[in-house]
Amino acid sequence: MVPAAQSDWIEWEAGLVQRARDGDVRAFERLYRKHVGSVYGLCLRMTRDQTAAEDCAQEAFFNAWKALGRFETRSSFGTWLHRIAVNVVLNRRRKAATQAELPPLPVDPGEEPGGPPEEWTLDTPIEVHEIEAVVGSLPDGARDALVLCGIYGYSHGEASQMLGVAEGTCKAQLHRARALVRARLESGVSGSEMR
Repeated sequence: MVPAAQSDWIEWEAGLVQRARDGDVRAFERLYRKHVGSVYGLCLRMTRDQTAAEDCAQEAFFNAWKALGRFETRSSFGTWLHRIAVNVVLNRRRKAATQAELPPLPVDPGEEPGGPPEEWTLDTPIEVHEIEAVVGSLPDGARDALVLCGIYGYSHGEASQMLGVAEGTCKAQLHRARALVRARLESGVSGSEMR
């Protein structure tokens, strides 16, 4: 039985984690079922490829099972899984990279990165698939920051730790991502037209 209240779920999940640590595969399977959609969604948004996202999500859960004994309860189990998934995606990117790393983007001194999300007002309604296409078309760093901070709600500090970048870089990338998304949505250019 799955508890309804959030506080009950946290306690119930902690019990599942402990049972899984003790080798209970069924407990881990329940954790998997609870979190697989979120982990896959994160991987899909970061990789922009369904097959790669499936592989990364599978690898993330495999890595989580192997590392379960080292899970510390300082964060939620879901946050811990997201960190593992981000690491899997970033490692996959590093292995696939054939070009030299680009230097970090400079921040326009006239613009302050970060801060509260700005309201987006557009003249025409936007479909979810259009937004996903635009987000998918963003450069890796900007997309990663937007996915973690803007979609999954992680703080700049949490996202920067997951991505292995300075917090200021994460803020700048998020600011850049928001500006690019806004400009592309306002211009009516879909993600497929930008590739």
